[in-house]
Amino acid sequence: MKGVTHARVKAMGSGEKGGSGGKQDGRPFRRVVLLVLDSVGIGAMPDAARFGDVGRDTLGHVAASRPLKLPTLVRLGLANIKPLPHLEPPAAPAGAYGKAAIASNGKDTTTGHWEMAGFYQEHPFPTYPKGFPAEVIEKFEAAVGRKVLGNQPASGTEIIQELGEEHLRTGRPIVYTSADSVFQVAAHEEVIPVEELYRMCRVARELLVPPHQVGRVIARPFVGRPGNFSRTERRKDFAIVPPQPTLLDRLTEKGVFTCGIGKIYDIYCGRGLTAHAKTKNNAEGVARTLAALEEQREGLLFTNLADFDMLYGHRKNVEGYARALEEADEGLGRIVDKLGPRDLLLVTADHGCDPDPVVASTDHSREYVPVLAYSPGSGGGVNLGTRESLADTGQTIAENFGLELPFGTSFLSQVVASR
Repeated sequence: MKGVTHARVKAMGSGEKGGSGGKQDGRPFRRVVLLVLDSVGIGAMPDAARFGDVGRDTLGHVAASRPLKLPTLVRLGLANIKPLPHLEPPAAPAGAYGKAAIASNGKDTTTGHWEMAGFYQEHPFPTYPKGFPAEVIEKFEAAVGRKVLGNQPASGTEIIQELGEEHLRTGRPIVYTSADSVFQVAAHEEVIPVEELYRMCRVARELLVPPHQVGRVIARPFVGRPGNFSRTERRKDFAIVPPQPTLLDRLTEKGVFTCGIGKIYDIYCGRGLTAHAKTKNNAEGVARTLAALEEQREGLLFTNLADFDMLYGHRKNVEGYARALEEADEGLGRIVDKLGPRDLLLVTADHGCDPDPVVASTDHSREYVPVLAYSPGSGGGVNLGTRESLADTGQTIAENFGLELPFGTSFLSQVVASR
């Protein structure tokens, strides 16, 4: 499986199919593809006011900005979930469709993905709209042996332009956060080598314990000269180890092949994955998923497409978000074409990130997420309704492979009944 990392993968090229060695074990679907469109929310949840998110609607506002070309998503049932400007719902969608609430107390990537994998997050990860408190910064500076610059919420591309020249002169790393629960460290690759930057981030990860246990510590290397700095693709995330076994752990314990594509490896700290592939952008995420479909005939392929959130949502770029949706839809069409009657495709999201410039906030948004389920062997057209949790998707996968998670309600029977 080109670009996928694991010792087992080489053997699979000579006939190994992974997981149960080819046995079906009564599974309705032998292979499940879970595709997360990072931040593609579909309207504010009832408790949005508590999060400052009244009226936010990522998909709705992007769809209203101009006509979108999303033939695959619409065919699967996206426009049947709720009215979306310029998108006509088919009378008989090919997939099952619905939306899911975030049950956990949060609206970030880690919370969403943990919930999807069967873990309820009771307490939200902390955020720092005024920067990190002095005791956090002082401990970090003492541990890495350098004073820092910044310590403020900022756009990553803007703060390196603002402080990059001083960083070159002083060698002090740039520490910043955002509306998310993140501790980010930026450094020029010629000033602080990437491996040293990674070490600093590991130090931060160890220091950031409750009540300052942020969701992620992120290394942000950059290059260039004053006035023309740019971030490199050697970003690295240091997440929190899930506090209890997830869907991925349970699947691998049962011998089911699991492959994480995109930032799935970072979100779950590599736990529960038979194989993984890092990606630079959505296009590569689609390409890696297609390659995995060619190689692996059973198990779970779990892909996150992060460009929506990372490049466009936080930066309030509605047109960029629209283009990213159209490009992902084209890639999704190619994935659909690779599926057989024993395959199940699940398309969902982890939270919202409304790029509408009328909404002042650049933060993630407390929104429902779309849920689409499709198999060439099923009739489609099933309305899954409003699901109480993102964990319903994980529970559906678990039930398919003969497992049960402690949280979530499966909709597998509704999908199977349409076959």
